[in-house]
Amino acid sequence: MKLRSDPNFAAFRIGRRELVIHRDIASHGAEIVQKLGELASASEAGAGNRRSAFRLNLAGGLELFARRGRRGGMIGSILSDVYVGIAPRPLNELAVTVEAIRRGIPAAEPMGAMIEWIGPALYRGFFLTRAVRGMTLWEFLKTDDDPLVRSHVLGQARAAIDTMQNKGLFHADLNLHNLLVTQTRESFTVIIIDLDKARLFDAPLSAAMRRANAARLMRSARKLDPSGQFLDAAALAILQG
Repeated sequence: MKLRSDPNFAAFRIGRRELVIHRDIASHGAEIVQKLGELASASEAGAGNRRSAFRLNLAGGLELFARRGRRGGMIGSILSDVYVGIAPRPLNELAVTVEAIRRGIPAAEPMGAMIEWIGPALYRGFFLTRAVRGMTLWEFLKTDDDPLVRSHVLGQARAAIDTMQNKGLFHADLNLHNLLVTQTRESFTVIIIDLDKARLFDAPLSAAMRRANAARLMRSARKLDPSGQFLDAAALAILQG
């Protein structure tokens, strides 16, 4: 899963910062590094489950989506956005997402990643995609009460998951925040995001891996909606497939 041989991406190094970026936006490289550097040192909270997502408005009207790497759980209260390793997660996510798109898996278009080395094998990172207008499946379920539309979108989510699994992608953190609902005119689609823990295989996922994905998704649903206010038995049945 190396990007060095991919002609669509170029790598730059500016001081402690390493940027891998799509050649279509390479002319914005210095601007992107500057803006991500400002976000890395800022205290403002972004959007998303871990308040780590930001929109970057660049010269010429270009808009990107940047997700800052943040840890969850108990370790997150200690290390926050600092990771340990010599194979940075954002670069791996970029390689996985590029291959996922090539296989026809519905995902946000990957545009790059930036690593800021803060010590030997210690880094902070950002992952970049082209900006997409939409909301997470959880946000959608809380705002749209049309039963036909809800059933349609849940079906689209199920179709996206089926494609992901049939094309050999194991998400590892599949939840209602990592399914993004987008709309074009009257048509809804669902794409899969946050592939930082995902793994690709050369064959469709095994039954055990599919069960693991389903179990993780159902845990998310029960945690976010314990009373079943937004996801009743029929909705969960559609989502589970």
